[in-house]
Amino acid sequence: MAEAHSAVAFSFAITHDGWDVNFDREVLYLVWESGLRSWKKRLARFRNSVSNGVYPGHLQSLYVLWALLVATHFGGFNIPFGLVQKALAVLPGTTTMWQVIACLLAALTMWLSVIFLMRYLLKVLLMYKGWMYESRAPGARISFKTMLWVSVVKILSGWNKPKLYSFQGSLPRLPLPSVKDTMKRYLNSVRPLLDDENYQRVERLAKEFEETIAVKLQRYLILKSWWSSNYVSDWWEEYVYLRGRSPLMVNSNFYGTDAILLRPTTNQAARAGAIIHFCLQFRRLIERQELEPIMLQNMVPLCSWQYERLFNTVRVPGVETDKLVHYQDSTHVTVYHKGRYFKLMVYSRGRLLRPVEIQRQIEQVLHDNSEPMIGEERVAALTAGERSHWAHIRQTWFNRGHNRTSLHCIERAAFNVCLDDKEYGYDENDPSKLDEYCRILLHGQGHDRWFDKSFNLCFSKNGFVGFNAEHTWADAPVMGHLWEYVIWFELQNGYTADGNAHGIIETAPPPPIRLQWDLNKEELMKGIDVSYNVAQNLLNDVDLRILTYTQYGKGFMKSCRVSPDAFIQLLLQLSYYRDAGRFCLTYEASMTRLFREGRTETVRSCTIESTAWVRAMEDPNATVEERMQLFLKASKRHQLGYQDAMAGRGIDRHLFCLYVVSKYLELDSPFLQEVFNEPWRLSTSQTPHGQTNMLDMKKYPKCVSAGGGFGPVADDGYGVSYIIVGEDTIFFHVSSKKSCPITSSSNFVKQIERSLKDIKELFTEYNKLKKKNNGIKRLVSTVVTPV
Repeated sequence: MAEAHSAVAFSFAITHDGWDVNFDREVLYLVWESGLRSWKKRLARFRNSVSNGVYPGHLQSLYVLWALLVATHFGGFNIPFGLVQKALAVLPGTTTMWQVIACLLAALTMWLSVIFLMRYLLKVLLMYKGWMYESRAPGARISFKTMLWVSVVKILSGWNKPKLYSFQGSLPRLPLPSVKDTMKRYLNSVRPLLDDENYQRVERLAKEFEETIAVKLQRYLILKSWWSSNYVSDWWEEYVYLRGRSPLMVNSNFYGTDAILLRPTTNQAARAGAIIHFCLQFRRLIERQELEPIMLQNMVPLCSWQYERLFNTVRVPGVETDKLVHYQDSTHVTVYHKGRYFKLMVYSRGRLLRPVEIQRQIEQVLHDNSEPMIGEERVAALTAGERSHWAHIRQTWFNRGHNRTSLHCIERAAFNVCLDDKEYGYDENDPSKLDEYCRILLHGQGHDRWFDKSFNLCFSKNGFVGFNAEHTWADAPVMGHLWEYVIWFELQNGYTADGNAHGIIETAPPPPIRLQWDLNKEELMKGIDVSYNVAQNLLNDVDLRILTYTQYGKGFMKSCRVSPDAFIQLLLQLSYYRDAGRFCLTYEASMTRLFREGRTETVRSCTIESTAWVRAMEDPNATVEERMQLFLKASKRHQLGYQDAMAGRGIDRHLFCLYVVSKYLELDSPFLQEVFNEPWRLSTSQTPHGQTNMLDMKKYPKCVSAGGGFGPVADDGYGVSYIIVGEDTIFFHVSSKKSCPITSSSNFVKQIERSLKDIKELFTEYNKLKKKNNGIKRLVSTVVTPV
């Protein structure tokens, strides 16, 4: 109990001589430092709020304008609109001091008018999405409208370096599509999946819906789109994530892998110390808003709202709905090792500990030989089980004493660290090790990850690292941005020759504090066992396979003048058809972060054009020219669908919000029931790579991440994540359920390999045929002489 005593700032006792009070100066100093740091952060947030509020203007321009007006006024010149004289009329005097103040008020009026005009103009300009639809083919001309738009946007946003949230006030709201347009797109998307009879039935339901209750539902959505900053995101977070009662593990959380070809060190403690330090550096950049927002084409900003909850965030279970809780500050992380939990203070005397100091703390954890308390090893299984069950256990057994204190310590931590007592990672000679590596990151043992935390860092015994992230607070690109930053800084700083973190320890860092638990209650242990069994059944049912394809990649796709994403999506359509013998409703995640508080939209990748191409590929009578023309047509259609989704012209988020309103109003719709009863048997997502300019593949050719993945969405479907790395590497993460007799991740991976080969052969044969035809034309032109 020594750790508990050291956490008490003072103690007192009543004796015969009166009050006996003992102060612990060290702890009181820590309290003082914590309060001082909190106030510094509040001031910094206020300063940044002012700076963001006037962007794209700059506060210094106000001082310049004020000085100019003072010089103009006292020089005897007239100020426009008589602003100084009007200000003097309401001020109590006309002395020199009051005239200077009047000039300040006039300058402030003029400056604010220009600033708000610029902000409004920038917001109007960012509503334009025509630039997305411009052809990027070599030699293609950009329209005059887009060129003019580019010039004005660069002038408005390029003269002042933006902070992380500088563009938030200038981002447009997500537009609300008309019901008519959504119905048209929806019917077009389901046409290849339905026979004539079923399509006509769905068409009748859609028409009936559009002409009846959709009118009323749309009015409520129009009102919500005017009132809220985003008409989708809050409902999406609540109904898709927080109200879900199924386990987070596998069903919701996703994972990300290390830069697998780099082996900076095999020292687990050194790697953990460095990665923890760089993650906290990234947090400091977010808090100070020194992190620049992601810009598409180095010009169009993406919404940065999701970064706010990257750290110090936890999903708290509830009986009917969970709650996402974000803490403003945290000076510690929690560590799990061999069934025990530790608290690591990562700040000491007002500064962030260096990597070598955190390494020392991690080494102390690794060398701690104490045994787990009763129930401690599996307590995190509660976060892997059913949410309502976890909520009941939490309310009953974690509301007081050691359990409450330790639970709050974990939930208030910046993030959770898992020091696995096992070697895993990537081995070029054994592809199955990558499968095992990713399975460990996806679900671990079902009790060694705190799945409620915004993310868990997982370190293997041999120095590999990865993360498991909760999905409610943000989408994968935010974690991808953090990961790029961490890997890049690790490359820049490196390790010593013996694999340790650089630097020396001048003062011993705060020692790890072992968390205390009181779990030895029969009912509580049974509750933990219930969640543990649910987690074991779930993770044992996961069939996860990783394909590392190195025959070609982005370079070949671009040489074909095809969007790499469209290329992969058509490949997946062909692979699924070969695996299942049919087409299915396909989900591809697209972002809507071009709009304020935007998250995702669905791209329905199974289209009329893609199914026609797949059938041609399976038809032995189809010619190479026919297959190629259908492929190019399908890729253009997919790219248009992706652009529409990014531009706010998607299908599924609008239908989702109409469905939510119908439930609030207790209005039944056969059409909406039809829509939301359709399973997504193929759920796909591209892992973001190269969001920043940090990781230059030419400079760091071995800085290759295998990306990440997620569990299957449907019981009889596949979850497919892919990442296109460099010019000649693609990773596919394919998940399904072993309990389903009609799915097999291994078979699907084989179909992907086969399809990759067949598509390259298609382009090769087409190019040969094209050259042959061109040669015949040249021969004919030389033989045939004009009359």
